[in-house]
Amino acid sequence: MTQKIKNALISVSDKSDLQKILPTLDKYKINLISSGGTYKEIKKLGYKCNELSKYTEFDEMLGGRVKTLHPKIHAGILSDRSNKRHQDEMVKNKFKNIDLIIVNFYPFQKIVLKTKNSRNIIENIDIGGPTMVRAAAKNFKDVLIITDGKDYDALVDQLRQHKGKTSLQFREYMASKAFSLTAYYDSMIATWFNKKLNITFPDRKTIFGKKLTQLRYGENPHQKSSIYVNDFNDQETGLKKISGKDLSYNNYNDIFAGLEILASFKKSGTIIIKHANPSGASINKSPIKSFQESLDCDPVSAFGGVVACNFKIDKKIAKKMSSVFFEVILARGFNREALKILRSKKNLRLIDISKFQYKKNYQIKYFDNSFLIQEKDKEIFNIKKLKFVTKLKPTKKELKSAEFTFNICKFVKSNSIVISNNFSTIGIGAGQPSRLDSCKIATQKANKFQPKKLKNSIAASDAFFPFPDGIKKLITAGVKVIIQPGGSIRDKESIAAANKAKIKMIFTGIRHFNH
Repeated sequence: MTQKIKNALISVSDKSDLQKILPTLDKYKINLISSGGTYKEIKKLGYKCNELSKYTEFDEMLGGRVKTLHPKIHAGILSDRSNKRHQDEMVKNKFKNIDLIIVNFYPFQKIVLKTKNSRNIIENIDIGGPTMVRAAAKNFKDVLIITDGKDYDALVDQLRQHKGKTSLQFREYMASKAFSLTAYYDSMIATWFNKKLNITFPDRKTIFGKKLTQLRYGENPHQKSSIYVNDFNDQETGLKKISGKDLSYNNYNDIFAGLEILASFKKSGTIIIKHANPSGASINKSPIKSFQESLDCDPVSAFGGVVACNFKIDKKIAKKMSSVFFEVILARGFNREALKILRSKKNLRLIDISKFQYKKNYQIKYFDNSFLIQEKDKEIFNIKKLKFVTKLKPTKKELKSAEFTFNICKFVKSNSIVISNNFSTIGIGAGQPSRLDSCKIATQKANKFQPKKLKNSIAASDAFFPFPDGIKKLITAGVKVIIQPGGSIRDKESIAAANKAKIKMIFTGIRHFNH
């Protein structure tokens, strides 16, 4: 079913593309109603337009807060054209049906980014716009709602194709977009209020997101996938791709894991990520050494991984990196020579993270019609609450190294064991149901790639050791300091094993499960 458009109301904050639609609206003799800046712009472009207050015979009031909230407007939008009673009432009140609504909202999100002035922000919460949009979307059988300038071309095509009319299918699709927009807009406002009031877990949780791009596929080729931005600055993620093919779902998953770890580094460092787990990590004053040490931890797993570093890449580092197959390299910029080298690998994605800011406060996991929300694990431990449970105590350097190791460990999928030496990982055991198996994997990898560094190494566990067998495995490998949360009923047995081997053990009192 097509519907002839006779009257249209246009009220837009973004007036940039009005010229795209006005000639076609004029061609099909569609009467225009508008107000304020939109009215002035339409007149400026040389088209006839009825001023809203003259149309309603009611002046806007309350500084513009009440403008379109008028029975003549909303009856015109909501009247059912097939309902005789509705139409009789319209005639009785001398109201006209309004067939096309073109609206976009006050720029609430832009104002939030510009100012912290609550009064100014609140004045940019649109009331009339969303009310008209919802009314038009509800009555899509008879009314077309356009909320996005990107749909102007489609509107023009519909009018030309149907000679001043639009199809029911098109109106319904636009209605679905309209309700998505109002939900997005309201969710954004609710989020602002919750942040302002420091409410992390409201009784009703809404999450807004704007689609950034459709991805080729999801985690596997048979799965569809897109990336959305959940931020007031919904135009970007802070990640600037400067070279290489499009990013995949798995690329993004590994990128996010790398950025999260990188955000915890206070010094120059590198992480190599594979399947959302670090395969190697290092902090070193020398950027090229930090990369090499990260690679040396597990050069086999690094193949096809993601490199994340918090420094600018130069020619020397680029040469090193180009000798290994990586999917993505993240850095705080690339100099000209580095770009020349790395761009020779056509499929390699290069991402500048100079403008990226890590600000995630919570994480979400979905299952079917439910989802879990929790605060982000931002802590490592409170140094004042550390317990040095063995006879031998760690040196200051060992304690610093233990802190680095424990920090990396909390980002590895549980159960996790990380072994390090001199602020670089040498063995990582991830995601095993048994903590003993994680110990075996970590020590096996260290023995395979850097056996000499196992002597006097440091090991971290994300949770307590339920039995001393894992402790003994690490001791046998050459570990001299173990940092773990503690809290097992068999802690005494683990401490006894450590004392017998004359190694040092630290209890943090804080667990870091990462499932």
